[in-house]
This record gives sequence, C-alpha cells and structure tokens, in this order.
Amino acid sequence: MITAYLPLAILLTNEDGSPMTSMELFHAGKSIMWPLLLLSFLLLTVVVERVIFIMRENRRRDPDLVHKMLEKVESNDADAAVELGKKSQDYVARILVYALTHKEHSLGNAFSRAANQEMQRFSLGLPTLDTCITAAPLLGLLGTVTGMMGTFGALSGGDIGAAAAKITGGVAEALIATMCGLGLAIMGLLPFNYLNARAEEARHEAEDASNSLEIILNKSESAKTR
Repeated sequence: MITAYLPLAILLTNEDGSPMTSMELFHAGKSIMWPLLLLSFLLLTVVVERVIFIMRENRRRDPDLVHKMLEKVESNDADAAVELGKKSQDYVARILVYALTHKEHSLGNAFSRAANQEMQRFSLGLPTLDTCITAAPLLGLLGTVTGMMGTFGALSGGDIGAAAAKITGGVAEALIATMCGLGLAIMGLLPFNYLNARAEEARHEAEDASNSLEIILNKSESAKTR
C-alpha cells in the first residue's frame, strides 16, 4: 500500500525533496487550474451567501407567533391574525398573511403562490452549486487527459532520458488536476446537501401551516352550517 503512493509523493515534490507549495502545485497543474480556480471562487461565494441566508432565516423564525396566528383564526379573528403576521419577518407568517388576505378569492391558490415565492428564496443558488459540483470533476478529468497527452507526446520522441522532465510534468499535471477537481466536488457536496435539506425542511413547515389553516377554516365553516 505504501509503495503504491511513492510515485505520487515523488511527483508532488521539488528536486530538493521538499513538498510543493500551493502555488507550485497550481503551476504544475497548468492551464486547467484556472477554470478550477474560478469554479472554486464561485462555489465558495454561493455557499457563504446561502449559509448567511439560512442563518438569517433561522433567527427570524417565530413558531410561537405562527401558533398564535392560527389560534386567532380558530377564534374567528382573521384580521387580528393578519395584524400579528405583518409585524413578523418569519416566512411562514408571511405566507399565512398573504393566504388570509386573499382567502375570499381562493385560499389554496393564495397559499400556493405565497409559498412558492418563499421557497424560491430558499432554492436560490442551488442550481449554480450543483453545476459547480458536476463541472469540477469533469474539469479534473480534462486536466488528466491533457496531462497524459503531454506525457505520451514526450514518450513518442524516443529519448526517454531527455524527456524525463516532460513525462513527469505531464503525469503531475494529470494527478493534480484530478485531485483538485475531486476535492472541489467533495467540498461542495456537503453544503449542497445541507442547503437542500434546509429547503425541504422549510417546504414541510409551510405545508404544515397550510394544512393547519385549512383544517381550522373547515372546522369554522362546519360550525357555521350547523
């Protein structure tokens, strides 16, 4: 097992035996490292922005206020529920306010419209993040191909000793590009799954509020018809 990693260790070291620095690895990876670098900046920007968004939305969540709004609706005081919700920045409260304000026309459609608008906010950036995760290993694979093409081109010269530097450079390019592409995809996968899970959780919270509101209004209508 140890001997299997010796060629990789040799390729990623300088002539004096010291390990390559990050900048030296970047230069050894050659041209494919530039799109990988841009992709890493894009991925990092999206992740930071989305994490800040989730933290802000978590601070704004007020389940007790949503519960009070539903209690007001249950006591046939929808106007008071709307006034409570207007004071809150909780996305579930905003959905309830919109639904209650337009319930005379179509409660279901009003709730769906408000919920879709809020859920769209939770999904922003996820397609970009998904693209980065998909593109990173493909760019790494492209770097592998170009590196090996350089290696085989050096081998075709016939004088292996004279072309040793080009051969090792091509192999190093292939390994570094693959390593960076896979590393970038792995680092992006964790926040992507977390953000997807958080968006799904927000969708469930909105659906739960919708079902609770519908049950309360149906109970009120049944009580009036008796």
